[in-house]
Amino acid sequence: MAAETLDRDETVREFHDAVNMSASELNKWLDTEDSKAVGWKGEDGHGDGESVGHASGRRIVELLGRKKSDLDEDDLAHMRKVVGYVHRHMAQGPGSDVEHSRWRYSLMNWGHDPVKKGSAK
Repeated sequence: MAAETLDRDETVREFHDAVNMSASELNKWLDTEDSKAVGWKGEDGHGDGESVGHASGRRIVELLGRKKSDLDEDDLAHMRKVVGYVHRHMAQGPGSDVEHSRWRYSLMNWGHDPVKKGSAK
């Protein structure tokens, strides 16, 4: 197997390990006010419009619907970005009230619900 194929397979596996929400769960979440209220917006992080994480969530929904053979290098790069974000954010921890925390909501925008059964904490 070529190194490129191994990298593709590993990226896809890590992506699906990090993203524990289905496309329909994520789509439903992205429609909520809580989803839209969190994340980095604009140059200073507090601007108007869609947050980086919310836009990523929409892209994740698309990626979840694609076959591995249809993924291009841009798709794989975004998948690696998602894996990195989820791993970094999980390491930070929420403090107290996990269920209703901005920390959880941000992770959910990136396709990972830390309170979902089977989630690595």
